[in-house]
Amino acid sequence: MSGFENFWAIYGNLVLTLGTNALLALSIWLTLACGMLAMANAAFMGIGAYAAALLTMNYDMPFSVALAGGMVAPAIVALLIGLPTLRLSGVYLAMATLGFGEVVRVTILNTESLTGGALGLNGIPQLTQWWHVLLSLLIVLFVLWRVRASKVGRAFDAIRGDETAAGLMGIDVRANKMLAFVAGAMIAGLAGALNAHLTFFIGPNEYGFDRGVEILTMTILGGIGSLIGPLVGSFIITLLPEMLRGFSDFRLVVNGLILVLIVLFLPQGIWDPARFKRWFKGGKHA
Repeated sequence: MSGFENFWAIYGNLVLTLGTNALLALSIWLTLACGMLAMANAAFMGIGAYAAALLTMNYDMPFSVALAGGMVAPAIVALLIGLPTLRLSGVYLAMATLGFGEVVRVTILNTESLTGGALGLNGIPQLTQWWHVLLSLLIVLFVLWRVRASKVGRAFDAIRGDETAAGLMGIDVRANKMLAFVAGAMIAGLAGALNAHLTFFIGPNEYGFDRGVEILTMTILGGIGSLIGPLVGSFIITLLPEMLRGFSDFRLVVNGLILVLIVLFLPQGIWDPARFKRWFKGGKHA
């Protein structure tokens, strides 16, 4: 038992970070599954983190209420910005949502009385426990699994394949896109709320462009063909810097090289069900 306690004392935060990063990867997987390259998930994470932290620090709300607030706040914002931005697609949607992320960062910087500005919020109570992260991840996975197998999931697939054809088939493209966008924002906000009550401190620079690219990389690296892909990608992106600590100053170079090689040779992601089926059929015929 002492061995486990020592392990948890050293790596406990890393293990919980794996869980919150998995939630972030799933949040952007949902929008990618509906054919949207939206880059606002880091901003939604920040909104959820600040909303939850302010509820516990300033209003002494229970942790469950803070988590709910961390999900509702980004959902409302996503609903508001989704009305004009979801008319866009492709790189234009990515640029619009990146711009929104910058607006959120600057707003946090300029509301010092509420958010602490550039200094961030310090002294957030450490309320996140391992079972909070595990339960949240299992619930999100179950809900997304059910959605993927439902009529809504089939509508998402049709929109990703051909938005115009999906509309001609009677699918409400705009409503389904809005659903995916808002649900992704809620999951990202949940990850932010859990992370805020794990790390004691949050600041505006944690939710900028770099974090947005990192979240997208997790999902693309793992693959969007199934729910397992984002989990694999988030684990690799989280653990790789820790595993490469021995390379010292060259760690980032080796990290980038590994990611480039994976993208070059596995363009559909590491976890690609179609590739596994081909391998299985090939081995069976052999």
